[in-house]
Amino acid sequence: MNGIHDMGGVHGYGPIIREDNEPVFHHDWEGKALALARVGLAGGHFNLDEFRHAMERIAPVDYLAISYYERWLEGTLMMLDQKGVISREEFQARLTELSGEGS
Repeated sequence: MNGIHDMGGVHGYGPIIREDNEPVFHHDWEGKALALARVGLAGGHFNLDEFRHAMERIAPVDYLAISYYERWLEGTLMMLDQKGVISREEFQARLTELSGEGS
């Protein structure tokens, strides 16, 4: 493999900056994105190989521009949409509804 997802040993991306006492999640939504992925996996909607492949299909420019858990969310949404569980539009509509923005 030689893609953006296999960056080990690639020069030019600078050092990895580690935070002291870094939290597992920087934002509440990150834990929810992880939970959504795990539910999709545990529910049999997709398997781990399909999930990894979904994240590998994120356009390289987008992959580099988004955070770790944004990749997890993107991969999960890609799989749920592809498998006919929920479309991106349905997901977005539900987020809007839950946020109260649609009222």
